[in-house]
Amino acid sequence: MSKQTFLHGALILVVAGLVTRLLGFINRIVLARVMGEEGVGLYMMALPTLFLAYTITQFGLPVAIAKRVSEAEAVGNERQIKRILAVSLTVTGTLSIVFTVGLFMLSPLVANYFLTDERALAPLLAITPILPIVAISSVLRGYFQGRQNMKPQAISQVIEQVVRISAVFLLTKLFYPYGIEYAAAGAMIAVILGEFVSLIYMTRQFNIHKKFKLRKTWKKHVQEGKNTLNQLMTIALPTTGSRFIGSITHFFEPILVAQSLAFAGLTAIESTKQYGELTGYILPLLFLPTFLTHALSAALVPSISEAAAMSKGNTIQYRILQSIRLSLASGGLVTIIFMIFPSIILMTIYGTSNASFLLQFMAPFFLLHYIQTPLQASLQALDLAKSAMWNTLIGALIKFVVLVGLASKPEFGIHGVAIAMVVGVVVVTILHLSVLIRHAGFKLPPLLVLQFSTVIIATGWIGYQLKAHWLATSQPLTQLLAMGTVLTIIYVILLFTCRMLYVSEWKLIPWGKLFKQK
Repeated sequence: MSKQTFLHGALILVVAGLVTRLLGFINRIVLARVMGEEGVGLYMMALPTLFLAYTITQFGLPVAIAKRVSEAEAVGNERQIKRILAVSLTVTGTLSIVFTVGLFMLSPLVANYFLTDERALAPLLAITPILPIVAISSVLRGYFQGRQNMKPQAISQVIEQVVRISAVFLLTKLFYPYGIEYAAAGAMIAVILGEFVSLIYMTRQFNIHKKFKLRKTWKKHVQEGKNTLNQLMTIALPTTGSRFIGSITHFFEPILVAQSLAFAGLTAIESTKQYGELTGYILPLLFLPTFLTHALSAALVPSISEAAAMSKGNTIQYRILQSIRLSLASGGLVTIIFMIFPSIILMTIYGTSNASFLLQFMAPFFLLHYIQTPLQASLQALDLAKSAMWNTLIGALIKFVVLVGLASKPEFGIHGVAIAMVVGVVVVTILHLSVLIRHAGFKLPPLLVLQFSTVIIATGWIGYQLKAHWLATSQPLTQLLAMGTVLTIIYVILLFTCRMLYVSEWKLIPWGKLFKQK
């Protein structure tokens, strides 16, 4: 099996994450163009329920599987790897069946009484068959990560997005004449098709690379797997705690938004439309740079764990700071562009600039979100997963309090929802940093803050000058591309000049063999 180093594996995930994020962005554009704000709102209202079912079904096992498989491979224990796979597939398979039935039965209740829009029933029912597919995929993904082979996971992500985009256009167009809710259901079916084709590829790669036969000894491994299950749960339970809180938050968020906006005097159609603009238009833009942070986090846990085991405090400090530097560098440029050109970007992509203020307001605060994922990975690697879970819970509770308090007032409305999201991001990130500083001796150098601030302020000032003296209303897209290119060049130069990026790191990138198959 092809095995990568820490840097090589992380870079494979970065490249795949960039490609899938861009493809996913295209998918959102297709949805927006075909279904409009109301259709996207129905689609986004159903997604949190799916994410909650995802989290419960996977039960935090992908991370646990990756760690235990890696440990077993280090000592050449293939029998233990087989047992891990058998136990994991049994657990996730059983959970997926239970929650598929549960989701199907509870969908009418969720749509009618929680989401306050009975049209959400169609997309909720359409998505239920995906859970068994995701259950198997999550186990295989953890297995390949444990084998330190990131290529199958990376390629499967790209395949999933390509199939989804191809299917979403056809299915939404096909079902749209029957009603907006059926178009949203068609978009959900496209998600299932993408996941299914991706699973076929992962299964094929597993059959090619595995060194053992699993089916003949499946029952025996499950019967003898009590100790293995306990080992997996010691990792899976704390990990799934944070994810479960996040999924619960996403599940209740559209419910609270719908109820709060209704209390503020908006109709169900108006609140669905505004929520669709925020979650379907603005958030995908703000989440665009996170492909790098997720890739860094996947590689950060084993690196910091190894350093902690060998009492290499300097290495831990360096890895955390490196992840913060790279995360900020990846998100800084888009933050500047979103703040300077919000209306042009939204009009060009979605055909409307209604939510331009929300993009401009939220963009700078999401710089903290870009470093939040690596910080949480660092906490998990340093056996501080419980603290990360409590931080997530505190942030979610504060977010909900602010959301209900502001969104229910007519003078705030959907802006109150945006403020609540920003508050949640700020609170969780600050709490993660405080735990690292207090329990792990981490220090955030003031020089790093000064360096990044210099890059942002200098690039932003140049961007505002270009907009004031160069932007022509007759050709906004052409001018935006030209100014974006100029700002990108300036930004990259400043990153190296202010030592946010290093030439030595650039030279370590194995460009020639990034996706080369052995």
